[in-house]
Amino acid sequence: MTASERSIQLVQVAAEAAADKLADDIIAYDVSDRLVITDAFVVCSAGNDRQVRAIVDEIEERLRVDAAAKPVRREGEREGRWVLLDYIDIVVHVQHEEERTFYGLERLWKDCPAIALPESVTKVAAQRARGAVE
Repeated sequence: MTASERSIQLVQVAAEAAADKLADDIIAYDVSDRLVITDAFVVCSAGNDRQVRAIVDEIEERLRVDAAAKPVRREGEREGRWVLLDYIDIVVHVQHEEERTFYGLERLWKDCPAIALPESVTKVAAQRARGAVE
């Protein structure tokens, strides 16, 4: 079983929204073979609580407008350290850098296939990485 076309569409919209708000290390995994509750995870991070909230707001807005999707559940918004947005087809994790390092979701799901993200997302990530190096 692989993620549905709808799930892939939601992943792409969420990833682009996160990139637009300068989220770090945006990745997506097809977890459909491992979980029955969702097809895909999107994981990204930010350096502070305010940016976590801004990323979450942008993802929600873009998914609502571009894909007619609303989260059925939202957790962690008050603290702004790890916000989970559950869209049934996908689950989006927006984490503060410290939480991302500590919990290591990538280590848990590394055996799942990665979902290719739009070039606009990978291009922004590459530009930011070069800027940090230079």
